[in-house]
Amino acid sequence: MILNCIAVDDEPLALGLVCAFIEQTPFLKLAGRYSSAVEALVGLQDQKIDLIFLDIQMPNLNGMELARVLDSRGPNKPRIIFTTAYNQFAIEGYRVDALDYLLKPFNYEEFLHASNKALSYFELVNRSQNATNTATVPAAAPQSEEEEYLFLKIEYQLVRIALNDILYIEGLKDYVKIYLQDKEKPLLSLSSLKALEEKLPAKRFMRVHRSFIVSLNKINSITRNALQIGKVNITVGDQYKEAFGVFLSKWA
Repeated sequence: MILNCIAVDDEPLALGLVCAFIEQTPFLKLAGRYSSAVEALVGLQDQKIDLIFLDIQMPNLNGMELARVLDSRGPNKPRIIFTTAYNQFAIEGYRVDALDYLLKPFNYEEFLHASNKALSYFELVNRSQNATNTATVPAAAPQSEEEEYLFLKIEYQLVRIALNDILYIEGLKDYVKIYLQDKEKPLLSLSSLKALEEKLPAKRFMRVHRSFIVSLNKINSITRNALQIGKVNITVGDQYKEAFGVFLSKWA
């Protein structure tokens, strides 16, 4: 797979270095170099770009502002690897769905590591799209439960998570914690609980609290106002008691 790339930086030396790194990386193709985000935005209208190596601190339109403009284009937007001397933008970079964050000065090894992350991301997306297209064709046998999964952004990577591994999900403002069986620590993803609720199959997952979604087949014990998954007790919120009561009547 070859990724079409552009580099955007108002510092000529930094721009030249990134372009040189792109040109010596076999799976990257340099499709443009720009000294401002405004120029890059114009250039993006004329060509299909997969990946942008983007500086943040630039006059007129900075890199973070350009990222937010591109984010409004939806799933077909170019993906971004930020290249900056300022580490305070790391969290904001995560919020605009950046694939990685290179802190200047960086060497080719660090550049290649970030680029490999991008390549893995695009390969994963292609496999997912191919699997979806294949799924529209009648299959000889039904898909097994273990093959069902969702993709979540975890630490600048798109990670495949098997639905059958999920115990419960906890919402924390703009983030969620996904608790998995056989994993001591939860996965942290920049997403809302509502967004995940819409992705998960209602027959297998239920929101039982403002801050919790649970896997119904992982429940160990249950009362009218709470449930237990492993050693964790989760209270059923007032606004979810009616729907949970329907499930309880079937479970009893």
